Amino acid sequence: MFSRSRKKIILAIMLSLILLFAVTLSVIMLASYHEIRRQSSEMLERYVELYSPDQQPEPEKAPDVKSGNQVFPGPGPGQGDPPPDLGPGFQLSTFYSVAFSEDGAVLSVNDGANGLYSEDELISMARDLLTKDNTAGRLENLSYRISSKPGYTLAAFIDDTMTEGSMKTLLHNVLIIGGASIVILFFISLVLSRRIIRPLEENDKQQKQFISDASHELKTPVAVISTNAELLSRELGENEWLANIQYENERMGDLVKQLLDLSRAENTETPMETVDLTRIVTGEALAFESLAFDQGKTIQSDIDEEIHVTGNPAQLTQLTSILLDNAVRHGTGSEIELSLKRQSHTAVLSIANDGDAIPPEKLEHLFDRFYRVDEARSSDGHHYGLGLSIAKAVAEKHGGNISVSCKDGKVRFTVSIPENNK
Repeated sequence: MFSRSRKKIILAIMLSLILLFAVTLSVIMLASYHEIRRQSSEMLERYVELYSPDQQPEPEKAPDVKSGNQVFPGPGPGQGDPPPDLGPGFQLSTFYSVAFSEDGAVLSVNDGANGLYSEDELISMARDLLTKDNTAGRLENLSYRISSKPGYTLAAFIDDTMTEGSMKTLLHNVLIIGGASIVILFFISLVLSRRIIRPLEENDKQQKQFISDASHELKTPVAVISTNAELLSRELGENEWLANIQYENERMGDLVKQLLDLSRAENTETPMETVDLTRIVTGEALAFESLAFDQGKTIQSDIDEEIHVTGNPAQLTQLTSILLDNAVRHGTGSEIELSLKRQSHTAVLSIANDGDAIPPEKLEHLFDRFYRVDEARSSDGHHYGLGLSIAKAVAEKHGGNISVSCKDGKVRFTVSIPENNK
């Protein structure tokens, strides 16, 4: 099976692209809404600046400029045209206003040409706003501004009904089209990711198959060399060159065995049964106590009772053995912490030891095949950098995961496997 971590990375990339697309649409909507509100506020402010009670429309007096659906007097010397810097947006907008004298009397009311709001409604709304502290804001589909001018107070409104309707239509279309686009993008990225993964899966499968085939093929010559060397040693007695052959052949045999273990953990369907993980971990802890004692270390165990999982006893024993052996060999302190706890229907095995700090860029490669933190120790006994790879394969085969952390001078490996509650 292809590496779960790579699949997770590709899935994360897919979700990131979809999230980026959704965020982009949201930002465009918010930016558009903010810009429309800003323009509306600027036009209302401009209206307030140009307003004068003396320039209210009267048929017998100054000529008026029709601005969309409202009648707006043409201020300034050339009272037949609006000021050139107002633009079409200002001319097409609908404004309402109510001017109050200092004693609260109504001086003038501009209810626009549409009659969407009667004079009484505008006066009532304006009086309510005067009792509040806000000098600007929104009231239903209206933006308002309260301004104190020489001798009177002006309550001015701009009707945002059309812009609000346009924004709702835009939002509706963005939700439908954007939602459909996200769904389409998801399926397209899913298809593309599968095409990207396929050659990687094939390559990974071929590598594992090669390791399995090579390991099986090497078993026979290694066994033959071992047998012949043993026969020669009986005839020749002690011989330096023959001893070297036997030692290196033994190392080769251990390497082949670990490669076969890795191949079985990754590729072979092993029989599963209900396993007493408490018993397995306790047994391995007892087995390693003497090895730890020889190196001046002790194993401090904290193991919960009756923790059962569905798994293969031999592989779970191997997993525990690998982690304990790693802690005994690489620990720099005198204590090794071993715990097996039940956490939310999950069996959590944790093994920690004092050790040198491991850089983050090396931590993420600890479970790679043949990887060593200290590259200088290229021939560390019969260890070839496959143990943690086997541990990871076993954990994933049992539906769990394994992780490593390095904090406060401690290196901790944690394995989580779903508990069998039957």
